[in-house]
Amino acid sequence: MRLLRSLLLAAAALPSLVRAQAASPPAQSESDAYTRYELLLPVSAAKFRIIYEVTATTPGARYYFNPIRAGSEASDERVTDRATGKPLAFQEVGDSAAKAGGVRDGDSTQRYIRVTLAHPVPANGGEARILIEKTYADAKSYFARGDTIVFDRPLGIKRNTVVLPPGYALVSCNFPSQVIRQGDGRIAISFWNPTPEVAPLVVRARPATVPAQAALGTPMAERLDERAHQNREIVYFLRQPETHAFDLYHDYTETNPGTSTYVNVVRPGSAVSNPYARDLDTGDTLAHEVLRGDALAKAKLDIPPEELKGASEAVVFRFPPVQPGGSIRLRMSETYTDSARYGLVGGTLVWDRTFGRPANAVVLPAGWTLTNSSIPAVVTTLTDGRVRLDFVNPRPDEIAVLITAERR
Repeated sequence: MRLLRSLLLAAAALPSLVRAQAASPPAQSESDAYTRYELLLPVSAAKFRIIYEVTATTPGARYYFNPIRAGSEASDERVTDRATGKPLAFQEVGDSAAKAGGVRDGDSTQRYIRVTLAHPVPANGGEARILIEKTYADAKSYFARGDTIVFDRPLGIKRNTVVLPPGYALVSCNFPSQVIRQGDGRIAISFWNPTPEVAPLVVRARPATVPAQAALGTPMAERLDERAHQNREIVYFLRQPETHAFDLYHDYTETNPGTSTYVNVVRPGSAVSNPYARDLDTGDTLAHEVLRGDALAKAKLDIPPEELKGASEAVVFRFPPVQPGGSIRLRMSETYTDSARYGLVGGTLVWDRTFGRPANAVVLPAGWTLTNSSIPAVVTTLTDGRVRLDFVNPRPDEIAVLITAERR
């Protein structure tokens, strides 16, 4: 009798439990986070300006929650929609409001900036890109010792840049970083943290006269681009090696006002098919065309001649012109066939290709076990059993990736 009563009570409570689970919002998700810390002069009382780029990716989400680090006092906040360049509404809220919006971590004392997005995040892989600017006062992270300033802050975001105050020169930095002088003469320390751990960054600098920089030629200037701020990424999905074919998508942000095309030049030896593109900000499908042979030569595409050398085809994607102050995030998908770089050697799957982007991933075809990777990668197994390798290259050069696999 007691067991029957328990079963009846459980059955009665089931509809309420189902409703509660259905009402629970999906967990907040994000990607492409990048932070730029601009240290203010020491007389500013341990203040630094934060410029934070992040992309909200939770399908249907109307809000994004940005935590305010404990011990920091935030001021001068401003939030902008990166697609349009227009300001977004925001307010400071507590932990309960954040959890109601899908934030899973945090405690009862945590405070957040709740950003109202320009539109709900588009479904099917859409995004909402936002820019959060604020000034922090944090004497624990930024302080002076004699004539030396110290920025000592563990950074969980993987892509970061720290800019010294005007008139300061770098003394030391404990995390491998690029050192790049900005256009206004300030020195920037920029890095991509490829490890799964927090970067325990400590930067020290002193007042110094920084000589004017002589003009650098284009090749050198390109090598001094901030790698951490690059957010082009690509994912390859290998088909069975007998086909020499693989599907891919690559994401790219266009910021130049008036630009309305993206040209993907196909590498010599490769052939392209099934091109498709979307505007990730809106979810809209974009028009495209494939140019081959004489049509490619006559198109007068605005790309460097060295990229066209030896190429026989290119895919041109078209989109509305980028507006001043705005940008567009594109996802372009294609299928390539490349017998020179992907196929079977004996019974072994061999992938041999160089990567120029900072973030690249390769997904092996079903039924194959990884045996070699010449470049360090993070290896995971997808829910369908396929093996994925993620490569992060924080250096401004190419990596030659050789992968082999055997049938299971």
